[in-house]
Amino acid sequence: MKKRVNKQIQIPALLIMALLVCFGCKKKDTPPPPPSVPKPVVRPVQPVQTQASSAKTVVTVDNLLDFSNKKDPFKPFSVEPAHQGQPRPVGIVRTGDLLPIQSYDVNKFQVSGIITGLKENTALVIDPAGKGYVVKEGMLIGINDGRINRITPAAIEVIEQYRDDNGHLRKRSIRLTMPKKK
Repeated sequence: MKKRVNKQIQIPALLIMALLVCFGCKKKDTPPPPPSVPKPVVRPVQPVQTQASSAKTVVTVDNLLDFSNKKDPFKPFSVEPAHQGQPRPVGIVRTGDLLPIQSYDVNKFQVSGIITGLKENTALVIDPAGKGYVVKEGMLIGINDGRINRITPAAIEVIEQYRDDNGHLRKRSIRLTMPKKK
């Protein structure tokens, strides 16, 4: 009977030991790190100044708003041509904003097409830079502020006023015609 009792104790003891060996060999899980506590922000203490500072800093509006070395975003990309060999007329004073069509001599424009209508005629002129403009009667054109007087099916008539060498106001009529077909 003793052997039987020993066998009854030995079998469960062996099973418990086997289980302990199997589970005892596992790596132990490390516990998660403790939650980090935010460090308090240390703000420097501002000194209390009872005396006026001896250093003088002068901040003027001129220093803050100095844009002289900056590029003008509203300036056109195209550069206005210089007046080649033609002096500016003495008697005409330009005021206000100039249109790009007023930056070339009238003789430099090329008539590309004329549209005749029932009420008024219009024309397409091209400047020396290759840019086209649709013009009507009464519009200003050229560096001498020439005014378009008439648009006919064959040509555009422009009248310019200028002062001659004696200072007299003179009018000159310029006729721009369509190029001949080849």
